[in-house]
Parts: sequence; C-alpha cells; structure tokens
Amino acid sequence: MSGAVIQCLPDAVNDAARIAAQLGVPMHPIEVHRFPDGELRVTAGPAARTTILYGSLDRPNEKLMTLLFAAEALRRGGARRLVLVAPYLAYMRQDAAFRPGEAISQKVVGRLLGQAVDRIVTVDAHLHRAATIGDVFPDIEADDLSAMPAIAATLRAENVDPATVVMGPDAEAEPWVADLATRLGLRHAIACKERHDDRSVDVRFDDATLFAGRPVLLVDDIVSSGGTLMTCTKALLASGAASVDAIVTHALFPPELMSGLLSAGLGSIRSTASVPHPTNAIPLDAMLAEALRGELAGANQ
Repeated sequence: MSGAVIQCLPDAVNDAARIAAQLGVPMHPIEVHRFPDGELRVTAGPAARTTILYGSLDRPNEKLMTLLFAAEALRRGGARRLVLVAPYLAYMRQDAAFRPGEAISQKVVGRLLGQAVDRIVTVDAHLHRAATIGDVFPDIEADDLSAMPAIAATLRAENVDPATVVMGPDAEAEPWVADLATRLGLRHAIACKERHDDRSVDVRFDDATLFAGRPVLLVDDIVSSGGTLMTCTKALLASGAASVDAIVTHALFPPELMSGLLSAGLGSIRSTASVPHPTNAIPLDAMLAEALRGELAGANQ
C-alpha cells in the first residue's frame, strides 16, 4: 500500500490533479453511479495509509453522501488516516435554531464529518457564533485557511490603485477585509447591513464621503443570490465611488446572474478557485498543497 493518495469528487478532478502534482502523489477520481431510484453507488480508488479526500461542498447534499460512502470504503481498504480538503464547507451558517423545530445543520454536518475523517482543511468557513472551526469539529484536527494571502498576491501583481478603498458588506467581513487592506496598504470600511430575507438587504455607510472619487473593491466570503453585492454596488456608486469591483472567496451564484451584477454597475467580479465557477481567477493550489505537506511525512513513516 502506498504512503499517500488523493481521491476526489467527480467535479474536482482538475483542481485535485494540480494539487497532487505539487505534492507528487497519485490522484484517483471517486466514481459515482446513480440508480433509477436516486440512490448512489460510490466506488473509491485504491486506499493509501494517508488518503486525502478532495472536493468542494457546493450543491452539498449528494456530495456529502458520496464522501461518507467513500470514507467507509477507504477505511475498509486500509486507510489509516483520512483528510478531507473541502475548500468550501457547506452548512456552516446555520449554527442556531431561530424557530421551534428548526434543525441546526452545522451540528449535524460537523458530527457526520467528524466521525468520518481525521482532519478537515477548509477555506474561509462561513461561521457566525462559532469562534473557530475547531468549535465545529472538537474531536478532530481542523484548519480554516484564509484566502486573503492569495487574493493579496493577485492584486499586488496588478499594482492595484493606492486610492482604492477595500469594502466589506457587513460586520462579519471585518477580519478578512482588514487583513487584505493591511496587506495591500489600503484603507478599508465596513457597511451596515440589514437583511430582510435570503435575497433582500439594505445597506448604509457610516461615512459615505470616504468613497467619493475613489475605486472601491468589495470583498466578501460568499456570493450566492447576489443581492448584497448588487445593493452595495448601487449604494457605493450613488455615494460617488469612481468604480466598484468585487472579489469573493466562494462563488456560489449561478453564472447567469452575472448580467444582473454588471447591470447594477459592478465593473467585475472575481473569485478564488474554491468552487468551480466562470469567475475563478485566484488559485488556491499552492496554499492547499502547503497545508498538506506535513501529511506526506507521516504517510511515509
């Protein structure tokens, strides 16, 4: 049995292959067959002592079942250590019950994955009341990597305008917006957001004059419906911003929404490669490979 291998979900072959090449380990796609009744037959490749499961958990329901089935097969095949690399980790936002009978999805998914694997590596997990990813997975190793160094490297190579203001859509964005602005030597600001439902929000700014005549870079961890991005863009342009562009870690919105975002006045939107999407422009391969290098030393002992 080999020391280490990467096994990936079917839609993650290209990303997994690049990381496998950086680490110098083999890579096998997990095969998924759908029966007429909707059930799945999952077939993993050959197990290794350390097996890295790679797949982003956008459209998560079938993917979660696939990963759980693959983990069972790999354990039975001799894998001693399973490491899940999920650049986007689903079901992290629901960490409390707001109505009677409402499920807390973070607890359920945290328990399922925590029992299936020995370590989880993700990027900019969408946490609210949980202080760290370790609170979600208290019994295993868990790493929540920041995409900001990769985003900063991309912008630095482009010689971003020093007048740019880095803008976060709400208070939750403060840590990564401040981090990115500091790395680039730029000013930053945070909007005050009031959410009405999944698609409707209002925003206001403490000092709208900050944006007058300046380019603004909107930075967010997730874009799913695009409502916040559209509202912020319109408000910033109304406040006199010279231009508004956006960078997001996880692009979950349907590609056809792009026309609506551009019609709202957004100059461009780019995302990291955490989720396969037409807006992908910022690779995470080197960061993820570096986080996994320690696994190779242990696999060969």
